[in-house]
Amino acid sequence: MAHPLRTRSFRLLFLGRTVSALGDAVVPAALALAVLRATGSTAALALVLAAAMVPRLLLLPLGGVVADRFDVRRVAVLADLVRCATQLAVGTQLLGGDPSMGTVVVASAIGGVASAFAIPTASPLVAGTVEPAQRQQANALMGVTANSSRLLGPALAGALIWAAGPGWAFVIDGASFALSAALLVLVRVRHVPVPRRSVLADLRHGFGEVRARDWFWTSLLGHGVWNGAAAVLTTLGPAVAIDRLGGEATWVLLLQAGAIGMLAGSLLAGRVRLRRPVLMANLGLACYAAPLFLLAVAAPAAVVIASYAVALTALGYLNPVWETVVQHQFPPEVLARVTSYDWLVSLAAMPVGYALAPLAADAFGAPVPLAVAGLLVLASCAGTALVPGVRRLTWPPAREPQRAEPAGVR
Repeated sequence: MAHPLRTRSFRLLFLGRTVSALGDAVVPAALALAVLRATGSTAALALVLAAAMVPRLLLLPLGGVVADRFDVRRVAVLADLVRCATQLAVGTQLLGGDPSMGTVVVASAIGGVASAFAIPTASPLVAGTVEPAQRQQANALMGVTANSSRLLGPALAGALIWAAGPGWAFVIDGASFALSAALLVLVRVRHVPVPRRSVLADLRHGFGEVRARDWFWTSLLGHGVWNGAAAVLTTLGPAVAIDRLGGEATWVLLLQAGAIGMLAGSLLAGRVRLRRPVLMANLGLACYAAPLFLLAVAAPAAVVIASYAVALTALGYLNPVWETVVQHQFPPEVLARVTSYDWLVSLAAMPVGYALAPLAADAFGAPVPLAVAGLLVLASCAGTALVPGVRRLTWPPAREPQRAEPAGVR
């Protein structure tokens, strides 16, 4: 079997995604610093972040319909160009020295809209540029790119902000989207004909495909709970680390250990294929309960950091494996819609965790929401082992994916 990078179209896709991932990695720190410098208000930062998140969540299902119905490559190119323009607009504002928060908020909202259409294209682009036998390795390479960027991003952002200011971080991110779009223009993606329906019928059909597979929708619930619990840990973990585990250095080490774990998991996914991939991956996700419980009882810092590294290694392994299974088990003409529902559940769960964690901590103390989050992760992720479809799904797949027409959809 040829390596995926020997395929020209995937090589171009991989290069473009690598460049845009590195560009994106420097933006979070630059955005926070720029908004706080301009306004001195965390509420303003929350507004900018919400302006991007809300349209992304609202429009993700529509983005899946558009990516399935039209040429997925063209949708991805257009989304990259829009995000290029929004990042350049923000960068220009910041470089001018007197940024308008109204302009930054509007640009963030437009960028959120574009990302709602870009996210569902990721899986179809990979599936359409490599052969089925190459998909897990290709998805693992995409995971390595994303996780390497997360690991290097903070350092790159710090150096760039120190040397040139936060505005240039947005300019560079905009340029990375432009380069990604240019490379995507050269990519050849296998055409998948899609029956013409109304938008509403397309949405119902995609949801019907999700509902028809118990292994998928039950896993989605577990993944959503995992993301909500991750938001709880991100919200309450720093205070526990600073107050009870030795200070800020502990929290920084924990984050770095997690980033290294994610990268290691992605590398592992390129080499190891499990016989029951969804079952084992979900059981691996259940390991995230360990750092939640250990933070709740303020266990020794080294133990907490090690448990977090293991839990994030499991996540790094799950992501490429999950993408590969989904690409094999769903018909290609619904892949973008399925991906959009997947991301919708995961992304929607995080704001819930961010909102509830501080309220619960104020009422009961930080250990309670951390422990409850751990129990929910354990129950929802390990509990998928009780689902027949999760236990029966084996690798390699017994056959190519078949269209599962839900009742009432034609």
